[in-house]
Order: sequence, then C-alpha cells, then structure tokens
Amino acid sequence: MSAETPFALLANATSLPWADIPEWPAAELVRTTAKELDRGARLCAWFGVPEGGAVRLVALLAYDADNTLAVGRSTPCTGGYPALTVTHTQAHMFEREVWEQHGLTPEGHPWLKPVRRTDGLAPANGEFFRVEGPEVHEVAVGPVHAGIIEPGHFRFQCAGEEVLHLEIALGYQHRGVETALAGGPHRATMSQMETVSGDTTIAHATAHATVLEALAGGEAPLRAQWLRAIALELERLANHTGDLGALANDVAFLPTSAACGKIRGDFLNLTAMLCGNRFGRGLVRPGGCRQELDEARARTLLERLIVALADTEQAATWLWDAASVRGRFENVGTVFPAQATEIGLVGLAARACGLVRDVRYDHPAGWHRFAQVPVVVWPGGDVFARARVRSLEIQRSGDFLREQLAGPVEGELHADPGAPAPETLAVALVEGWRGEVCHVALTDAAGRFRRYKIVDPSFHNWTGLALALRGTAISDFPICNKSFNLSYCGFDL
Repeated sequence: MSAETPFALLANATSLPWADIPEWPAAELVRTTAKELDRGARLCAWFGVPEGGAVRLVALLAYDADNTLAVGRSTPCTGGYPALTVTHTQAHMFEREVWEQHGLTPEGHPWLKPVRRTDGLAPANGEFFRVEGPEVHEVAVGPVHAGIIEPGHFRFQCAGEEVLHLEIALGYQHRGVETALAGGPHRATMSQMETVSGDTTIAHATAHATVLEALAGGEAPLRAQWLRAIALELERLANHTGDLGALANDVAFLPTSAACGKIRGDFLNLTAMLCGNRFGRGLVRPGGCRQELDEARARTLLERLIVALADTEQAATWLWDAASVRGRFENVGTVFPAQATEIGLVGLAARACGLVRDVRYDHPAGWHRFAQVPVVVWPGGDVFARARVRSLEIQRSGDFLREQLAGPVEGELHADPGAPAPETLAVALVEGWRGEVCHVALTDAAGRFRRYKIVDPSFHNWTGLALALRGTAISDFPICNKSFNLSYCGFDL
C-alpha cells in the first residue's frame, strides 16, 4: 500500500534531499497523514522544524508490511493546526511535544499539557485528570522512589484498591539532548548519543552512526555491521535477563531473581570483552567500529555465551514452573491488541500483545539484511506475556549469536564516513531491546544538524503502562511497571 502514498518513500538507513519531501499546509498534512494511518501506516515521528518565525511539521510513517518508510512536511505555519490526535491516538504525545517545544497548538487535542515542562524548568505536572465520585481517592507516587531509580511521577485515581486511571508525569531530568545537538555533530555528540538511555547504548549509537552514514551516502563495512549486530543482541540479552530477575523479585521468587542478577552481569561482561565497556560505550562510531574482535577473544566469548545462555534457560524454567509466579503474572496488567495498535506500542510490549513489530524484520538495515532474528510474538498482553516474550527473545538472540560467532565476517572494521550532505534528511530505525529506536537528522546548507529528532521506544510505550493499570489492583503496579521497564531518561530528552 505504500506505493500509493503521496508521501516521499525511503528505506530505513537512507536519506533524501529536503527539497524532495512533499509539503502541504498544516491542516492538509494532518488529513493526509490520517488517511495513511487509516490505510495501515504507523507514526514513527511527528516533530517541528523551526523556519524563521514559523514551524514546519514533519511526519515520518512506517509501512511495516512493505518494509518502507515515508515522510511528508507542512508549509511554515504559526499559531495552530487541527490536531491529528482527535482521530489517531498514537499522535497524542507527539503533538503535546510539538506544542511544548514550538508553541504550535494542536487545536482540539483532548488533553493538551506539557510533556516535560511547565514554566521555566518546573516538572511537567500541570493539571492532572481526576475521576470524581464519593468512593474515589487519589494516590500520588514519586518522583522520588524507594530505590536507586530515575525520577517519575505516577498519579492514580482509585476506587478502593482498583485503579480507574493512571497518569504519568515525566520531565524531571531536563536533559536538553536534542537542543544540544543543533549545529552538530560536535565533539561531544557521540557521548551524548551513548547516554540518551544508558542501558540502550548500542542501539542509540548505532542509529546515530547509521544516520551520519546515510547523510554521506554510504554505509559501514560489512564486518563493522556484523560486530554492531553482535553488540546489539548482547545488549538485548543483558537487559532481558535482568528484567526476568527483577520480575521474579517483585513476586518474591528468589531463585530466578538471584540467578538472573548474576547472569545479567555475565552478559555485560561479554560486552566488555568485546569493547572494554560493559554497556558498549566506545564501540560504535560513524563509519564502523573502534574495537576489533580477534579470533581468540571471539572463541572465548562464544564459550562463555553458551554457559550464560544455559544458566538463563535454567533460571527461566524455575520461573515458569512455579504456580505462584503464574498466578501473579497471568491476567494482570493487560493491554489488548486493539489498544496496542491505537496508541502505537512498539517493541516487546507490542509483540506481547500479538503485534508483529520488529525493526529487524520489518525494516532490516545493517547486518540484519543478511541474518534474521525470528520475531517472537505472544498474544496475552499481560505481565506473563511480556515476561514470556523476554524469555523467548533470549533464546532467539542466543541462537543468532552462536551462529554469527561461529562464522565471523572478514574485512575492514572502519571506513571514512564522509561529510554529511547539505539540506538532506536521513532516517535510521534500530530494534533496541525495548523496541524501535528512531533517529531523524536534517542538515542545513553547511551540512550541520539543523534539526535532530530522537524517539526512544519509551516515548511510545509509557501510555501502554497507563492503560495496563486500568482495572488492576494498585498493589500490582510494581510488576506492571517492571514488565514494561521503560526509560525515564530516554523520554526526558
């Protein structure tokens, strides 16, 4: 269906001249985007590009079934435009962000409030939705929590123990990453990319490197693409294993909790063996990779990987065999497939609702064009489904890594990425362990960043957590929250 779109088509990890992107008045862009979403497209990004005293809106769509992306833009506009959210809920957070960043009002938006800030540097609390009734009470949690975790505020509307509504307010970190990227790339840009969300270092670094390579009209050498894919799956293994342990801990199942805490460290140590850093910092660079994986280390890495995967399988078996665990996971925190589609869930949260959404399959780039990781889907939509998807993805990623390490790719590890083309837009999607990482770069006449947009999967998925709590006991919030395990800092850009 993408062939019929009036938008400009492009593939993942490619670019096109800014002048070649079709444009419409803002109201017409909204109508055109709505038609494409009705035809099965998905909204990857919706953001503003300042131009003089006005703002252009940019829409990036994905046609997953066609392995195609599409982009359109508005003519410069001021004041406001008809809200896309009125007909398509997946735009609601994007339009709030545009309003907050550029003062462009999506007219008719049902719940227009700041995403990250109110006045100055104040957190994005604003006005909270309230459920009225004699039996209804309100519970406020955070932003300071009883643990070494990031800040976020959760406002529950409850009737007794049942959650009627949850509203999530973030923005407490005020990081200013996108603002700092303007005029780049700078010397600090790569470090900023690696810390957009620290547990997703490889995915964000790969997306950024791919965008720069696309802007220059090239790509990294095949061996570097192969090494990036290995690092990306190691990142997935470490985080999925850690999350299984954390979920076990939340229901007081200590055997899996204790084992996975240790095994997560084993997977992180394999990443350190690859590049010298447990989170993968310093490995991925535009044009390739910085560290080589010699034959002896590759052999040792494979041997330790096999042991860690076997340990993970045993720890997961303990978890699934425990009736007490299933009793706490099943039919808790359910997001239904129609809801997941409506709000635009991505990654494992979407796949746990039965949706086939995986960039490695839908929009393969880099080494995943040559070596596929099977997509894992589970239909339940509850805590159990999200845990099962993690467990099955550990198996699939382990199979992929065993195969790749047994047959390494030869060749150069790095090539000159070249200079970014002027007045060009490039897009890179990477399937991070949480889901789709989206980077969009637009250059100016000098080839510097005029606008750089980052969409972490958490930006799509926090709304999913809010829906998962509806009709659930408030005491189930910890396991629902952990089953998504979303990033606060990846949201607070």
